[in-house]
This record gives sequence, C-alpha cells and structure tokens, in this order.
Amino acid sequence: MSNNPSFVLRAVEDVVYEERPIPEVSGDQVLVEVKKTGICGSDVHYLAHGRIGDFIVKAPMVLGHESSGIVAKVGSDVKHLKVGDRVAMEPGATCKRCDACKSGRYELCPDIIFAATPPYDGTLARYYRLPGDLAFPLPDNVTLEDGAMIEPLSVGVHSVSTLGNFRANQSIVIFGCGPVGLLCMAVAKALGAARVIAVDINADRLKFAKEYAATDVYLPPSPEKDEARPVYSKRNAEKMKKDLGIEDRGRKAIDLVIDASGAEVSIQTALHVAKSGGTVVQVGMGNPNVTIDIGQLMTKELNYKGSFRYGPGSYPLAIALVAQGKIDLKPLVTHRFPFNDAIAAFKATRAGKSEDGKGVIKAIISGPDVSIDSN
Repeated sequence: MSNNPSFVLRAVEDVVYEERPIPEVSGDQVLVEVKKTGICGSDVHYLAHGRIGDFIVKAPMVLGHESSGIVAKVGSDVKHLKVGDRVAMEPGATCKRCDACKSGRYELCPDIIFAATPPYDGTLARYYRLPGDLAFPLPDNVTLEDGAMIEPLSVGVHSVSTLGNFRANQSIVIFGCGPVGLLCMAVAKALGAARVIAVDINADRLKFAKEYAATDVYLPPSPEKDEARPVYSKRNAEKMKKDLGIEDRGRKAIDLVIDASGAEVSIQTALHVAKSGGTVVQVGMGNPNVTIDIGQLMTKELNYKGSFRYGPGSYPLAIALVAQGKIDLKPLVTHRFPFNDAIAAFKATRAGKSEDGKGVIKAIISGPDVSIDSN
C-alpha cells in the first residue's frame, strides 16, 4: 500500500492518526513494514507529561519504539537482508564515529536518533526506515510478537549480562516486577542463576514473577509512622536478608542487584542487600534526586552502575535466548489491540488494567490493517 498512517503525539494528552510520507531508502537503509509494536512506559510518559527529563516534545511526534516487521525495501548497500524478511527493529541509529560508538558503547552516542524520543518519530506507523544493521532477522520459531518484545528484553540483557556481568550459579535480586524487571529475571534464569529473587509491593505481581522466572519472592513491610526512608530501607533489608537467608559473603550472598523500580527505598535497600564487592545496576527511573548510603558504597566497595537502553550484542543475544527456548516471552503479552485502537491500548497500559479489570503486563499494537492474531 502507498499510504503511511501514523499514531502521532501532538501535545500532552493529544494524539491523532495522521498520514505521513513513506520514507525513501538508499545506501545501507531498509524500509520495514511494521507489524507489531509494544507499548513502553516511556511512550505513556510522553503522552501524559510531554517530556522525560531533558527530552521534551516540542513538535508532533510518532510514538512507539518496540517493534518488529517485514522488510519492504532495501538500499543498494544492504546485502544481508531481502524484501520479505521478518525482522526485529533496534530503534536507535548512532553516528558510528564518536568515541562512544568506536569504543563499543554506542548507547552513549550524543547524536543517537532514537525512535519516539524527541525530536525523532517512532515506529507506530505502517512504515519505518532504519539502518540495515539494526534490522535483525528473526528465526522461524520466533514470532513477530516475540520480535517486538526483543527491544525490552535487550534492556534486560544489557543490564544483567553486559553491565552486571552475571554468570551461572550466581544469585540476583530484582526490585520491580514490571515488564523490564520480569525480563531481567528471565535473562538471569536463562544464564543459569542459582537464585532469582523478585521484590515488589504488589502481591499479584510477585505471584506472576514466581510463576514466570523467580525462585523466591519478597513483599516488603509497610513503613512505620513517620519512619524516615533510609531507616525504613535498612530495616527492610535486614528483614529481607533474615527471611530469605541472605548473607553478606559466601554462597548465600547476592552477587547482583537490579533496581527496575526507580523507587528511592528500593535503591536504598539494594545497597544494603548486595554482597561486599557486589554490583548494583540502576535500570528503573523515578525521582532523579534520591538519598543513598555512601558508606555502603565505600565500605563494601560496591559497583553502582547506571543502565541506559542497550548496546552492542544485546539484540543478538536476546534473539538467541528466545530462539533456543531459554526465554519465553509469550506469557508477558497480556493485551492485543488493532492499530485503530491504539488510544485504548495506551489507556489500558497507563491504568495498569483493561476495562475488563485484567492486569496489563505488555500490550501489543498491530500495524495498520494487520490482525491482532497474525504472527
């Protein structure tokens, strides 16, 4: 088809469908007909607030960046793809020339063109153009829905495997049982974790985490009246360690802690729970200004790292883990919407449940004229 319907954010709480020009391709570029797109928390945040940190929506922007599709056109320099190939789309095109790119940390490229991050358009359209090396062929046993989920799974791969340097028979604690937290658990399990401990304040989410990938779950106690957050976090950590038999050193210690919640008390608790010499990776984003115990960082020589999207090797490893059956993404897709119901998909994701009361983990929007049942 020659039209390119797109789901466009014009301003806070203002989204419309627009016809956009079909991008032309040349050189190393490919044009993908988008078939499946997952809704990310960042998409919802832009809709609700018009900004995330310093990224501010100042002009109409197509939403969406967790996508897969079928190659529609290839540039003259593209040799590894052909029209009709099913691909997962890595949505961040980098300059490939700066120090960050050349040192293997392209996620830190200052000139990255990332889908649905202002001022760049996203993938919730019929067509999306990207560099050919960012279109990853999907094995026959990996569905297009799986392909859309490769993007958030790559966040888990990057934080757990690349930054966390997680290895078989190690133990991990993950704060937050949303999609990213669950995918971090799945990665740890796939890599041979001895223990995968899920932490959340929602008992239903913990139940799902236990069924999905966690070996243990922990529901934190409520804060006491007027209890300061650092005091609560220390008490919470002590209770958690006692309840789950966690020690500061040795085989019962926690090698890696992932905070996928962004909550200040989770970050504080993480520093107390990690073993001496262990690693804490910050994946969740909440209040940018939090109070932490510097003494824990120093005396335990903790490695506290920030995690930003994903980097070299994340997409290939994510696809391989799914193709080999080590990670099953299907249980995470709880809701499916046709393209013309994208507003309802965002509403359900934002509310955390659909109108029938079913909780949302991941909602998938099909491309224009694509059935929600096709894969």
